[in-house]
Amino acid sequence: MVRKKKTDIRLTLDIRDLSHDGRGVGSADSGKTFFAHGALPGEQVVARREKKRRDLDEGVAEEILRPSPDRVEPRCRFFGQCGGCALQHLSIEAQRRIKADSLLEQLERLGQVQPEERIPTLSGPAWGYRRRARLGVKDVPKKGRVLVGFRERRTPYVTDMTRCEVLVPQVGERLEALSRLVGQLSVRARLPQIEVAAGDEDTALVLRHLDPLSDEDLLHLSRFEQESGFWIYLQPKGPDTVHALSDQAPPLSYRLPAHDVEIRFLPTDFIQINRDINRSMIDQALAWLDAGEGDSVLDLFSGLGNFALPIARQGARVTAVEGEAGLVGRGRDNAIRNGLGEVVDFHVANLFEDVSDQAWARRDYRLAVLDPPRSGAREVIPRLGRMGVERIVYVSCHPATLARDAGQLVHEEGFTLRAAGIMDMFPHTGHAEAMAVFER
Repeated sequence: MVRKKKTDIRLTLDIRDLSHDGRGVGSADSGKTFFAHGALPGEQVVARREKKRRDLDEGVAEEILRPSPDRVEPRCRFFGQCGGCALQHLSIEAQRRIKADSLLEQLERLGQVQPEERIPTLSGPAWGYRRRARLGVKDVPKKGRVLVGFRERRTPYVTDMTRCEVLVPQVGERLEALSRLVGQLSVRARLPQIEVAAGDEDTALVLRHLDPLSDEDLLHLSRFEQESGFWIYLQPKGPDTVHALSDQAPPLSYRLPAHDVEIRFLPTDFIQINRDINRSMIDQALAWLDAGEGDSVLDLFSGLGNFALPIARQGARVTAVEGEAGLVGRGRDNAIRNGLGEVVDFHVANLFEDVSDQAWARRDYRLAVLDPPRSGAREVIPRLGRMGVERIVYVSCHPATLARDAGQLVHEEGFTLRAAGIMDMFPHTGHAEAMAVFER
């Protein structure tokens, strides 16, 4: 007699919500919370339990007893196995609605604030939008091929996939070509990842190889580069070892046509993953700031100048501050290249530490832009009031920390949350980005 594992149990669940990573949240008859992959709000499902914890269980929906009216057929045939997407079974309209509602709930719960205005979700193409990605690579002799793709859901293995619907098409439709390329190399078992970076005109692939490449490897890569139109970069060790295979490789760049700005970047630099949403985000931020001649604007976590250069194009003077020296240098070069070198000052500073001794931090500014990492900006928020800032545009890649920081801005620093909303930067994933404007 085969005894069932304690985790190998099936439960009937009523799904009431979505978790931050796109799993359905429901409860069994016992009342214990259950997180179920593949389940949607409003559904009744039969779920198989895979993990049993003290306060909650986790598993996967195996049968949909009562489907949601928002359920759709996933476009990608690898959905459910690949971990790159979590919500292709939910209509894009419902995805955006749920993410927008979640932002308001987090603002109220974590920050005890509500915006005076809820802006419409900034949205764009739902497919072929992703211009930055890190793909896993794995030589699997039993399959007779090298796998190239995102990691499987809930495992460290690389998904056996032949295309990706959310990557920019020039990459997403050519995963098999990348598989064949790596399969020709002597280091096929020692090449763990390929990083993708697409500009408006050119696309770079950064190959991380743990062993030295042979002359024949370099020949294969050079031939592929010439035939495919991709530009190959090699990374033998850390990020500072990344270099182009060919000295003919052009700089990567993207344009912001509405502001007559072009921004160049390296294949490993941070850029916003979705070109169309980035453009809409900048337009919204500039409309909220309403900066013009004579205004002094502080841009914190400024990166390559994604906000600073369009703001400066409106006639304002911009002080841009970023923690990574390489990005600051390239941001300064971008300003000069766009004819804005005299009106944008770039500075290197760790914004999670005390910066009061730096000259830029002792000046006054009327307007500010914050675009922090997931951890948020609470360390620098108290300084903004002392600098005379009257209006803040806050762009967030993690709505929960925006909600936390909104509470700090409103309840401790005397600002009012005028407006907030979601940007659909990552369609079909549980990830959401948000932006808000504060005034005092």
